[in-house]
Amino acid sequence: MQAFEQLTGVLNDVFYSKFVAILLLVVGIYFTIRLKFGQITNLGHMFKLLGEDKSGDKAISPFEAFCISAASRIGTGNIVGTAAAIATGGPGAVFWMWMTAIIGGATSFIESTLAQIYKRQNEDGTYRGGPAYYIKHGLGMDKLGIVFAIVISITFGFMFNAVQSNTITSAISNGFGFDVRIIAIVIVILTAIVIFGGAKKIAQATSKIVPIMATFYILLCLFIIITNITKFPLAIKYIFLSAFNPKAVGGAVAGKTIGMAITTGVRRGLFSNEAGMGSVPNAAATADTDHPAKQGFIQSLGVYVDTILVCTATAFIILLSGSEVYADPNLQGIQITQMALANEVGDWAYFFLAICIFMFSYSSILGNFYYGQSNIEFISPKSIYLNIYRVLVLIMVYIGGVADFSVVWNTGDIFMGIMAVINLFVILKLGNEAVTTYKVYIKDLKNNNPRRFSPKIFKQFGEITEWD
Repeated sequence: MQAFEQLTGVLNDVFYSKFVAILLLVVGIYFTIRLKFGQITNLGHMFKLLGEDKSGDKAISPFEAFCISAASRIGTGNIVGTAAAIATGGPGAVFWMWMTAIIGGATSFIESTLAQIYKRQNEDGTYRGGPAYYIKHGLGMDKLGIVFAIVISITFGFMFNAVQSNTITSAISNGFGFDVRIIAIVIVILTAIVIFGGAKKIAQATSKIVPIMATFYILLCLFIIITNITKFPLAIKYIFLSAFNPKAVGGAVAGKTIGMAITTGVRRGLFSNEAGMGSVPNAAATADTDHPAKQGFIQSLGVYVDTILVCTATAFIILLSGSEVYADPNLQGIQITQMALANEVGDWAYFFLAICIFMFSYSSILGNFYYGQSNIEFISPKSIYLNIYRVLVLIMVYIGGVADFSVVWNTGDIFMGIMAVINLFVILKLGNEAVTTYKVYIKDLKNNNPRRFSPKIFKQFGEITEWD
């Protein structure tokens, strides 16, 4: 097991630092330029779109689609991933998480818009789609679509759900002292109840859990920031100094490098907001909307809510608690955040964060499962395969709950990187369609003449069936 842990750690570091991190940043900057920073200048419009709800009883509304993606996004990456980023890359890693989010908003717009363009309707009136679908119907590359569907099903259904389960068992065990095996069994039972209920049930569950859990967590973070307002400017200073010169901060971050800050920040930022990874388009495609660009904007907003809001709140809790917490070699992941919270508000924080983590991570398990389900249905519509997949997901939820922290996270990161590489190359080839869709939508918006999307705006396009 130790040898496997070392192997996954080395592969993880080389793969990300030498390739994935650079590719992610380059593609994000490219689309930011193509959209003329539209993922930033249209921020107000994003909030307006979030309130639209024209779906029927069976269809999934734009807000519910947003919540499915938010359920997957807002979880361990925000609390555990942020803590791991600061512990590994120093406070400067937070700055690079911000940068990943800002340019990632453009990447998220492109992939989510493409998912809407090439979505397909189910027999019950709901929609499905994602990279596997726009790879097949947009590029005509059926085999690559199947490869991506397999990778994302393994990544989210197995690896990431193991990560979420691992975090839940660790947090509850630390907070309440329960046996991790018992906790894992409870998670399996609760997950089984929902995932056998279909996409609509998942959307309904996450649309209730996500707003509640995010609100309570943000309120606690704001309380801690306000009570430590005199230290707040210093925390900001540490983030910017460490982003470009870690040694300028000194103390606990001595030995950190700019490369460590960038690589760790980008990696944890990607894990948290999932921009460019190819996961969020699976949720974006489910929305019942009259224009693909609308869901593109909504999912861009999701990137900011995840990283700029929730991850930043966690970062300030940790930084305000002092370097003796995030630099402690005896603390890992969730333990860092729990210790930081306990230092600020007392030991009851262990119990509060345990409950909060459960809500974050449980909703993430549901969102992750939906991504896998959509892609299993892409490979084969036969229900027997989906049922087998459900059972395997439940097994991995249990295994993740009792497994080693480092092995679970490193393996998840490797699969995430493979997904990201495939998706980024694909959206580079199909990106013109999303950019054209954006330009037409913005032109209509400025002329106060909103129109239903029509594929006729493309000179050439693939197999588009839901927008005729």
